[in-house]
Amino acid sequence: MALRLFLAVWFSVVTTAAVTDASATKPKPAVFHVLSHVAPAGGYSADVVGERHYAYLSSRMGKSDCPAQGVRVYDLADPRRPRHVSTFARIPGTWTEKTIVRRVRTAGFDGVLATTSVQACTGSGFGGFVVYDVTRPQHPRELARVRTAPRGSHEIWLAAARGHAWVYTAEAAAEFAVTRESFGFHIYDVTRPAEPKEVGGWSACRDLDDCTPLTPPADGRDHRHLVHSVITNAAVTRAYLSYWRLGTVILDISDPSKPRYLGRTPTGQGNAHSAWLLPGEKIMLETHELDRGRPVVWNVANPAQPVRLSTVRLPARLEPGGIYTDVPLTDSVHDPKAAGRFAYFSWYAQGVALFDLSKPRHPRFLARFQPPPARDRHGLLCPGVSCTAVWGVYVMPRYVLASDMSSGLWVLSRPK
Repeated sequence: MALRLFLAVWFSVVTTAAVTDASATKPKPAVFHVLSHVAPAGGYSADVVGERHYAYLSSRMGKSDCPAQGVRVYDLADPRRPRHVSTFARIPGTWTEKTIVRRVRTAGFDGVLATTSVQACTGSGFGGFVVYDVTRPQHPRELARVRTAPRGSHEIWLAAARGHAWVYTAEAAAEFAVTRESFGFHIYDVTRPAEPKEVGGWSACRDLDDCTPLTPPADGRDHRHLVHSVITNAAVTRAYLSYWRLGTVILDISDPSKPRYLGRTPTGQGNAHSAWLLPGEKIMLETHELDRGRPVVWNVANPAQPVRLSTVRLPARLEPGGIYTDVPLTDSVHDPKAAGRFAYFSWYAQGVALFDLSKPRHPRFLARFQPPPARDRHGLLCPGVSCTAVWGVYVMPRYVLASDMSSGLWVLSRPK
């Protein structure tokens, strides 16, 4: 697998700083600097997550190719010189777009766990999730492989509390009244990670009688009810389900065998894709994956009545890196993350955007990192030409990780 460090002066990285007060005492603008770059061969990259000084780069199938790249692990002890140390979850006929890594201590395991979503490239392939021991990232060890129904896990979450650990699936399966037991949010106890046990689940169709319409409305919008992704709070007592057309559904999961509905955000833009909590867990970021999809900032202190505080918008002067011809996501936000008062968004062709949310009703744009457009060799976005396609962002104590579908892993300085 090729590893290239693009740090020469000729390699122009677009970094945009927010306009500040023109006074002589104005603060220095926030800026992202590229520390290193890895361009793995073989196919699209997907999400990225960090743990200790390691980056875990997931992967996605192309429009017609399925290279089964699995999860690539890079040692970032020196963030300017990433070293590829291992690859895991390379299951033929699948792609693995989401990985969560956690330090876990239970009666059945003491170390670092990784769980990865697995989706089949064809109808006959394996779909579900895998669990790995990555205490020694150079030598990942598969502990369990779980097939999920009605389909493989699209996104996934891993959390530990109260002496237990759980995997939460988001299978992105549309919920219909005629098949009420077919839904995508399931909870697995992985306290003993080699022996996962399904312990609970929840469905808006089954439990609220709020189902995908059998006959789509004539407005042309996507009206499916499905769980696209899931996160929990730190105490693992609440789950936040990005429920596509339904908004973000908030559940009490204190008893994982009996998830209890607390409330949800309104539909709004639609296509509720991902969520993230700011410190204190009263403020939630919600992203929407659609043409010109924007993040929304919510106060969820009372989950029965979430309050919309603001919609996050990029400055009008910022241009996307290329145009997507096959999907209408050129200018759509994708995933949110937060560190302190700062919100980081992966924003497809716009790159990575940084905002100050010290005043949640008035998000303040600080900076953008936009990888140079890279050739799309796999047919989903801008076939045969070049475009920027930032999928994921993850904030580490000393740096920021970003993943571009075509150009791979970027290690950035963390603006102060």
